[in-house]
Amino acid sequence: MRTRRLGRAGPVVSAIGLGCMGMSQSYGVPNAPESVATLARALELGVTFLDTADIYGPFSNEELVGQAIRGRRESVVLATKCGLVPGPPGEGNRIDGTPAHIRSACEASLRRLGVTTIDLYYLHRVDPRTPIEESVRAMATLVDEGKVRYLGLSEVSSRTLRRAQAVHPITAVQSEYSLWTRDPESGVLPTCRELGVGFVPFSPLGRGFLTGTIRSLEGLPANDFRRGLPRFHAGNLEGNLLLADRLRSLAAARGCAPAQLALAWVLAQGSEIVPIPGTKRRTYLEENVAAVDLELSRSELGELTSLFGEGAVRGDRYPPAAAAMIDR
Repeated sequence: MRTRRLGRAGPVVSAIGLGCMGMSQSYGVPNAPESVATLARALELGVTFLDTADIYGPFSNEELVGQAIRGRRESVVLATKCGLVPGPPGEGNRIDGTPAHIRSACEASLRRLGVTTIDLYYLHRVDPRTPIEESVRAMATLVDEGKVRYLGLSEVSSRTLRRAQAVHPITAVQSEYSLWTRDPESGVLPTCRELGVGFVPFSPLGRGFLTGTIRSLEGLPANDFRRGLPRFHAGNLEGNLLLADRLRSLAAARGCAPAQLALAWVLAQGSEIVPIPGTKRRTYLEENVAAVDLELSRSELGELTSLFGEGAVRGDRYPPAAAAMIDR
């Protein structure tokens, strides 16, 4: 497994990490035994960067990851997040970036994970009612106490990142980034490069769409998260399927899976980038990991970049309520 460093002074991690959210929620029925087997296989393959959050499950994903790494803690760079709080049944999550919540959330995550230190601790969303400086100071205190090694932010704007960096070094920013979500290229990604902050793309496979396996909503479980995403809705889906079909053709010509081509493109966008494709199945994990060794030519990169250029993808990436939680 190749490695990359997160930020100028951050940890060295596998060039591809593993996003663990889907093991507990959002994408079909959870399968804990297969998920634990997938985590074990990831470590065998040299994947050292595992990503979870307290909100995943909620709470159960950290317990699952903690179970899987027991006895292998030193082999893992462990990332988790705080700042999203489950709402009452039938309501959405809320954001809490107050110092009191950050401290209590960290203590709870340490217990669920069964560890004494979290390697990379993200603020999951920026709390509009709490200045980012206050949130980061609270997180920095956890570093001083040895409960956290490095700090990260998720879905933040360039302006917020600069404000946070002025308080304490930020090791990584996590945002959605893939062939069909290119927003960071004109926003936070250049700022990360300027400041020496690592960049961690989540959903680098377009929430599974870029694998070419999703043709309609009919095959998805009733509670699947993607049913609420505009890009999967009629009127947008048809145009997006044309892109997926073209990606599949390019992958076939190259002799690889569409997912591998999509991940290779992300990896080629910069050495500071460490994508965390999520899966709960060993088969897909092995396919994703193999993308590390797929070298794309300049012409191949250019063709993919052009295919998924501005205006090519139809639909917003989130519905209005979820989009309102993104720092801009």
